[in-house]
Amino acid sequence: MTDNKNKMTLILFSGELDKALACFTLATTAAAAGFEVTIFFTFWGLNVLKRGGISAGKKNLLQKMFAFINKGTNRSLPLTKFNFAGAGPKMMELLMKQKKMASLPEMMKAAREMKVKYIACTTSCGIMGVDRADLIEEVDEMAGAATYLAEAKNSNVNLFI
Repeated sequence: MTDNKNKMTLILFSGELDKALACFTLATTAAAAGFEVTIFFTFWGLNVLKRGGISAGKKNLLQKMFAFINKGTNRSLPLTKFNFAGAGPKMMELLMKQKKMASLPEMMKAAREMKVKYIACTTSCGIMGVDRADLIEEVDEMAGAATYLAEAKNSNVNLFI
């Protein structure tokens, strides 16, 4: 049996700034405490990994519609509540800066420096028309639910955000 006392997996399903901040706060805190951390990005959580700009690869009509409507990246995520047509995230970022808190891109950079592993869900990518070229280069791998389950099985902390 694998020793799992220092492993954590997170599923980031949400593409909202406050939930992504919570995910990366937990990931970096756990990594700083010596945990091996994996984040599995699925559905709207893939927005955190998207480069932005023109999407790569061939897409069918529905995938093109998703890409047109869903242009989020880690620098343009909405808030769960009080989004105020995009003003809410700007206010949140201003407050975070005033309180000397790291931004989401800064947290993501810190997570990578602490060896947090990023896995993009292949099933979600396929449905939403997201290709590897659409994602930031820091993504460690593209894999399905079986890979996540193997990671989770060997972890004692598993969270869904």
